[in-house]
Amino acid sequence: MIEFILNNAHIISDALPTTVLLDFIRKEKKLTGTKEGCREGDCGACTVLIGTLDNNKVKYKSANSCLVPLGDVQGKHVVTVEGFNQDELSPIQSAIANEGGTQCGFCTPGFVVSMTGYFLSNSSLNSSSAVESLGGNICRCTGYAGIKRATENGILTFEKNKSQKKNHLENLIDLKFVPDYFSGIKDKLNHLNSDLFRRVRQSETKTLIAGGTDLYVQKWESLVHSQADLFSNKKKISGVSIEGDKIKIGATTTIEEIKSSELLQKYFHHWNYYLNFFGSLPIRNRATIGGNIVNASPIGDMTNILLALDSTVHLIDGKKKRRILLKNFYTGYKTLEKKKHEIVESVSFPIPPKNFLFNYEKVSKRTYLDIASVNSSIYLEMKNGKIFTIRISAGGVAPIPFFLEQTCRFLLKKEITTDTIIEAGQIAQTEINPISDARGSAEYKRLLLRQLLYAHFIKLFPQQIDLEKLL
Repeated sequence: MIEFILNNAHIISDALPTTVLLDFIRKEKKLTGTKEGCREGDCGACTVLIGTLDNNKVKYKSANSCLVPLGDVQGKHVVTVEGFNQDELSPIQSAIANEGGTQCGFCTPGFVVSMTGYFLSNSSLNSSSAVESLGGNICRCTGYAGIKRATENGILTFEKNKSQKKNHLENLIDLKFVPDYFSGIKDKLNHLNSDLFRRVRQSETKTLIAGGTDLYVQKWESLVHSQADLFSNKKKISGVSIEGDKIKIGATTTIEEIKSSELLQKYFHHWNYYLNFFGSLPIRNRATIGGNIVNASPIGDMTNILLALDSTVHLIDGKKKRRILLKNFYTGYKTLEKKKHEIVESVSFPIPPKNFLFNYEKVSKRTYLDIASVNSSIYLEMKNGKIFTIRISAGGVAPIPFFLEQTCRFLLKKEITTDTIIEAGQIAQTEINPISDARGSAEYKRLLLRQLLYAHFIKLFPQQIDLEKLL
């Protein structure tokens, strides 16, 4: 049995845990404001909020309900667009209507949910972060200008009328941004029977689901009828921490948690910028690092970065544990150096020393919300003007997330010169084996990798590279 709160209703369901949340909302509960669009987490029409009780506070995150297994909302609060209905339009709904932020209306529920979710999740409001929170909601009619104005108007309304004597949620309720029932959600979640949902034992299932953001795109029809084990709520293998001389990331840590990690931002100054290219906020709220690694995509963004950081994959099978370097983890296209019952517990990499250099580059058909045509990361340490340590990864140019071993070996102990970088680019061409597909021809991908390799050194050593020689 699965127990949760849907808007203001207490739900107990015996549906399969792998049932897609979108289908449960629309077909079982007839809440058709949540739209079915792409079923791939790309359009945002099915966006809902999922509220989780954390340290006695309900924290809301947007998610694409087409990719969420029903079992993952056990003990949580799910909010659809109907969950914001009141006697009158909320300030957000009014602003969207008044500013021409809707035309055909199909995408509008997703925008309303995401925008309201921003207000619920942030007590410090500003227009740029508010607009960013709408990423992944696509509108084919408006051109977005009216939606942006509506967002700004919503912030102005809230800031102008909020009371300093009330907390953030109280102000949202008082100003009709959310209905009154939100004030009682924390108590309702505290009283849900956390033991009601029995997980299927790992030995009985063939599929483990963490975020599901790729599995439900690839295998939706088989997953919804399967007995899968849901791992996204396993807190024991979640979080970013330091263990000895390593930075450790638990397998069920989401990409958004990694993106917002203060620990990682401390060491990588452009960390937030790099990870802004990794899907939309609703996808990052669900996608996990373990899923990204096991998915074995040759163009995976996080695996690309982790390869350059000399990462180690930590595997567990019951009480048995072992570790393997990430660069040795991939044996072929979508094949892993992983035994049948092993799962990824975490990934770790050495704490970078002072004055290390790092850069990440990605080219895709769309700048944001798209998978890469080619991506690449570089990690460097310099000593006495020469390369002391170097690691370069490349995605989209081989059947696996690729480590440029020969190129790195060539660059080791060399000074940074334009001629050296040109020769390194030529060596990289001998290592890779791209194929032509929907993301570009093999020749185009070869050119891209060379240019990304140049871009690394142009960004990190702008004074030492002659740009005209690279033309």
